Amino acid sequence: MTSPNPDPDPRTTPGLEPGGGVSPGDTPPDSGQTSGLSHREPRPSRKMSIAWLVTVIVVVALIAGFFLTYLIVYLTGD
Repeated sequence: MTSPNPDPDPRTTPGLEPGGGVSPGDTPPDSGQTSGLSHREPRPSRKMSIAWLVTVIVVVALIAGFFLTYLIVYLTGD
């Protein structure tokens, strides 16, 4: 089973010139809609965003700990 062509029939469409063109300043006819309403998009998972947030916090804490340890060792002169 084939679906009907969504484009308007040029023989019955007003405003078209011979050959299918439109007059200057005229708007060509629009094609019909080929799809209806789609299903709702699923919401993104919060688990992944929480995992990224925890990962960033851990990496920042490790970098801060490294620099804090380096500063303590530098200031104590060991």
